[in-house]
Amino acid sequence: MTDLEQSGQSNPTTGYLAQVGAAGTTVKSGIVTSLKGVDEIEAEIVRVVRNTVSNTIKATGAVSGEAVSTVRDVVKGAISATEEVGAGLVLASKSVAKGVLMGVSDVGGDMIGAATETARAAVKGAAEVGGDVAMVAKRTVDGVVEAARETGGDATQLAVAAANGAVEAAGGIGKSAVGMVRDMLVGVVGGVKDIAGAALPKPAASETPPA
Repeated sequence: MTDLEQSGQSNPTTGYLAQVGAAGTTVKSGIVTSLKGVDEIEAEIVRVVRNTVSNTIKATGAVSGEAVSTVRDVVKGAISATEEVGAGLVLASKSVAKGVLMGVSDVGGDMIGAATETARAAVKGAAEVGGDVAMVAKRTVDGVVEAARETGGDATQLAVAAANGAVEAAGGIGKSAVGMVRDMLVGVVGGVKDIAGAALPKPAASETPPA
C-alpha cells in the first residue's frame, strides 16, 4: 500500500483537469469515497469507472463522439480524485483504464478509440499535476490489456492503440516526455506475451515541440 501513501497536491486543480463534466464528477466522487474507506481499492475503482462509463454512454445513445468525450471526462475526474485524497496516481491509473475499457465493452462501444483516448487523457492529466508520466502511461496500458483479456478483446490492438494515445499526448508535453513514454511502453509491449509482436509508433517530426 506504499503507493497509496504518496502525497498529492493540495492546491485546487486548474486547467485541463478543471474541465470535468457530469461523468467525471461521478467517478471523482466514487473514487474519493473508495480511497478513503474501502480495502479493495483497485477493484472498487474499476467498478465505479466501469458503471459510470457504461451508464453514461447508454444515456447518450453511444454516439462515437460522445463516448470519447465520456472517456476523457472520466479519466480527468479520476485523476482529480487521486489528487484530492493524496493517493498514488500511478496506482490508480491501471484500475481507471481497466474500468473504462470494460464499461465501453459492456455497451458494445469502440474499444480501440476508448483505449487511445484513455491513455491520451491519462498522460495529459498526469503531466498537469506533476505525476510520473511514463509510469502512468505504463499502468494505463497494463489496465487496457487486463480489460482486453477479461472481455475477450484484442489485446494486441488495444495495447498499441493505448500506446499511440500515450505517445501522442507526450508529444504535446515535450521531446523528453516522448522519449520516456516510448521507452517505458517498449518494455511493456515487449513483455506481454499476447502482444510481443506489436510495434510502437516511430518518432515523428510532429512530436517535437516548437521552440
